[in-house]
Amino acid sequence: MAEKKKHYNHLKNEKSPYLIQHAKNPVDWYPWGEEAFKKAKRENKPIFLSIGYSTCHWCHVMARESFQDPEMGDLINQVFIPIKVDREELPDVDSTYMTASQIMTGTGGWPLTVFLTPDLKPFFAGTYFPKDTTEISIGLRQIILNVKELWNNQSEEVLKNAEEISSNLKNISQTKSGDLLDEPVLKNTYKILEKSCDEYGGFGTSQKFPSPNILLYLLHYWESTGEENALEMVRKTLDHMSRGGIWDHIGYGFHRYSVDPQWLIPHFEKMLYDQALLAIVYMEAYQATGNNEYQQKTDQILKYVLRDMKSPQGGFYSAEDAESEGEEGKYYLWSKKEITKILNQETTGSPKDSEMFSLIYQIQEKGNYFDMASGGYNGMNIPHLKQPLEKTAEEMGMEVEELQQKLENMRRKLFQAREERIHPSKDDKILTDWNGLMIAALARAGRVLGRKEYTETAIKAVDFIKNNLYQEGKLMHRYRDGEVKVEGYLEDYTFMIWSLLELYQTTLDSSYLKWGLELNQILLDQFWDSEEGGFFLTSKDAADLLMRKKDASDGSLPSGNGVMFLNMLRLSSILEDQKLKEKTIELEKAFAPRVKQIPSGHTMFLMAVMDRIGPFYEVVISGEKEDEQTQKLIDKLNSNYLPRTVFSLNSSDEEWLRMKVESFREKKPLEKKSTAYVCKQGVCELPTTDENRLMELLK
Repeated sequence: MAEKKKHYNHLKNEKSPYLIQHAKNPVDWYPWGEEAFKKAKRENKPIFLSIGYSTCHWCHVMARESFQDPEMGDLINQVFIPIKVDREELPDVDSTYMTASQIMTGTGGWPLTVFLTPDLKPFFAGTYFPKDTTEISIGLRQIILNVKELWNNQSEEVLKNAEEISSNLKNISQTKSGDLLDEPVLKNTYKILEKSCDEYGGFGTSQKFPSPNILLYLLHYWESTGEENALEMVRKTLDHMSRGGIWDHIGYGFHRYSVDPQWLIPHFEKMLYDQALLAIVYMEAYQATGNNEYQQKTDQILKYVLRDMKSPQGGFYSAEDAESEGEEGKYYLWSKKEITKILNQETTGSPKDSEMFSLIYQIQEKGNYFDMASGGYNGMNIPHLKQPLEKTAEEMGMEVEELQQKLENMRRKLFQAREERIHPSKDDKILTDWNGLMIAALARAGRVLGRKEYTETAIKAVDFIKNNLYQEGKLMHRYRDGEVKVEGYLEDYTFMIWSLLELYQTTLDSSYLKWGLELNQILLDQFWDSEEGGFFLTSKDAADLLMRKKDASDGSLPSGNGVMFLNMLRLSSILEDQKLKEKTIELEKAFAPRVKQIPSGHTMFLMAVMDRIGPFYEVVISGEKEDEQTQKLIDKLNSNYLPRTVFSLNSSDEEWLRMKVESFREKKPLEKKSTAYVCKQGVCELPTTDENRLMELLK
């Protein structure tokens, strides 16, 4: 008997892991593009747009229930032209229709389900729908039948509705310049965050995301104002997250969010951008407080990334799935029996090990993991800490270092056992913007923690991006399996510029600064709004969608405009570029009215406002890189928390930078010793060769 031929839809030749997951669906999916658009117009059919990503649990659920069902596939194909989009590959498409969903329903999320007219205007939106109607939700089957009826008999009303929604989308994307923001806005933002922070830290109610942008803002606000509670909110959040189930205590790395206020039960996928941003937060918290646990957590996050998320070529993969073997969290959960068996093997442990581990990590016979699907406990556990290890060690009459070593030995045994399980799938596409964030974190860690291997890894990743995703003078967005696709977005440029600034501060090699300045110029030429100011999400050469979006609010990623505001302040300070500094004023004015309306949604942007209000410090060290005194001055800068300070090196082997910055000619070593020049908003203090005096000038 001949083997049955496998069915493929139009996603067969795509490289996106998410699209590949759906290439054998009976739904006749098309990728986003002209072939599908023309077919919709030719056949006068609405478009069924489904947006998700490869590690999304509810995307998998909806696929199993509806998109893999032949009967549902036939129904969708009969009524619609179906299009699948990887939100990470096409963030402009995702952002546009997510905004449409929020206009229509007040909510958004993934999978995102949107119905469009053939000219791409939305008229219906939602997220996950079960196949059939339940007491909780209308079913996808019923929705499709309703749309079929409307499209065939009331199409004029549908088109009119779509036109109104599209008009609202365009209005939302427009900005109107206002006045510069002031210190009361910064204080108001802090007060809003203070009210929303509960006893466990974080800024949610039933669900909690790590929100690194907010934590960075609070750290900067504390450093700028001395407001101790801002620092306390950060401490509380970082401590509870570290102890909770959102942190993978066995293999390291943070899960995407928790479904409870206590950070216990996570949504298990792991995203590269979370690891990058949280490494930066823990690092800054370490600098601010001197708490070695924060340094340790930074190292553990980066250990996970370098072990599990780094490609052989040097770039970083995007994410790891929440599911394995069709079950969310299966890879990460433990029964007490399994832990006892692993830790009590005669050759590797003793009964005391499993008892100690179970006591400290809250492992129970009935389980501590409340399974949402079954609505009860099923004997499975998420390792988490009820209290700080210092307190546990005290109660046990042990030194904390001794307890940590015992637990580390147990962790390694459990990790080795877990490695034998079927792993969650990995989304192995390499995104320029997310890699930019990871490079920034590694470069900062190399500098702050004195880890040469982090700096070398950051350099290798920058080389990978430049050699593979920088083509014909432009950044590209995605690399996978040798294929480079999608023209770069705002965040690709802004996050890469951030990483290059961090790498320059770490290596003091001005070639990174030079490439950052080149990318900055591309943004000004291709993305800048010459009428109202600010940067668009897409370049002026990009294909038109319903609108050319321009936004400064933070989401799961920091705002591109917010990061660019910070970048340009730093570039203009290091290079003493007055025109670039003036551009930051235009950028701030462009978004000021929106930021005032929802300040807590624009914390990255407001960090830049904090820097602009100042005082902001520029330090030039005049001396040779290898000189012992130069290193002493640099080490002093690196070991202190100085978020409103940039520094550069005036040395004989940095010819490009010496030519670029005219004032370097006057900033010479005193008495043949490496010398620090500290300037504040254009006014320079007397130079010093003493590292302690340098810190006095920066306080």
